[in-house]
Amino acid sequence: MNINNYFNFDNERLSFTRNQASSFAKGVAGDFNPIHDENAKRFCVPGDLLFSVFLSQYGISQEMKFEFAGMVGDSTQLLCPKNISAETFSLKGDNDKNYMDISLSGENTEDAGFVSALAEKYVQFSGRTFPDILVPLMQQEGVMINPSRPLVIYKNMEIHLDKLSGDNIELQLKHSLLQKNGKKGEVRLEFTIFADGEEIGHGAKNLLLSGLRDFDQTQLDDVIHSYEQSKSTYLSK
Repeated sequence: MNINNYFNFDNERLSFTRNQASSFAKGVAGDFNPIHDENAKRFCVPGDLLFSVFLSQYGISQEMKFEFAGMVGDSTQLLCPKNISAETFSLKGDNDKNYMDISLSGENTEDAGFVSALAEKYVQFSGRTFPDILVPLMQQEGVMINPSRPLVIYKNMEIHLDKLSGDNIELQLKHSLLQKNGKKGEVRLEFTIFADGEEIGHGAKNLLLSGLRDFDQTQLDDVIHSYEQSKSTYLSK
């Protein structure tokens, strides 16, 4: 993955075109959420792209947490200083709006190979959330997202690393949970990180669901079909 193809950086200002963000979502993460389509009315830059760009600029720390606070669009200009020294950092726009809060601690590495491999493997794991992981959870709990507006919000993610080096990075799902509260729900996906078959860390991704309703297999099948059709159309290009 050459992350430099998916963002623009000028005078400490970070921005994304719709094509860059959509190409990353589909081509790197395998994420075909319609909110990342180039022509989407409510277009949003993938949170995993923000995560990957941050790692490319500042490296990987042993303890990292990313809290997503706002939706980044193609007109958003994010302020990114060349260096950060504090353990907490907020990624803000030039309008002073906050888009992401980051907490860092422990040792740090800027090894380009390790940074790129971990970022790519994470976003590929994250891109599998729908339908591979989320659909079985909804079936289990007897609820589903709104089929006419299947919006899933990326709340936060965290990574803990015991080792800051290694090849053949892989992520495996360890545990998944959907907690429902009326029409709202929260999904937690816990994963283990491996390098050359050795466990080197772990992490978790948390999502927010809204507009939950009783599970309906036929309606959900329509959502999955639309998602898979978008994926098939992209791959056939």
